[in-house]
Amino acid sequence: MPRPLGELEDAVMTRVWKWNRPVTVREVLEDLQRERSIAYTTVMTVLDNLHQKGWVRREAEGRAYRYEAVSTRAAYSAALMNDAWSQSDNPAAALVAFFGMMSEEQRVALRDAVRIVQGPEPQVSEPVERPSAPGPSEENPAADGDASGR
Repeated sequence: MPRPLGELEDAVMTRVWKWNRPVTVREVLEDLQRERSIAYTTVMTVLDNLHQKGWVRREAEGRAYRYEAVSTRAAYSAALMNDAWSQSDNPAAALVAFFGMMSEEQRVALRDAVRIVQGPEPQVSEPVERPSAPGPSEENPAADGDASGR
């Protein structure tokens, strides 16, 4: 199970996930600087740490690197939820409590997700009445006696 990302790691990974392409330290830095004062070396260190932790892969491009997410934000969130759930001594009660915290929008998303996992519902049709097979003395006289029908 992955440890939860720290605040700055999450801010960096949010951009990497959102852009969904290899990114440079400079690109992440410039976007982060819209929200906070931060140094190039800080962003470089965070991306290097994320690489060492296995969150991003990197490829050299000249004297710099381009970083790309190893998995999706959805996979990260799912791993966090699964870890929290598996730590419970009563998983059913934990799910009930979790569902109770959900907004209506989240419950709709949950129902949609369950439908996707379960696949299409089987078509329910009216039972078809089939004629019963003929009895021995009705249409099949050979069943009562010999092959001549007697």
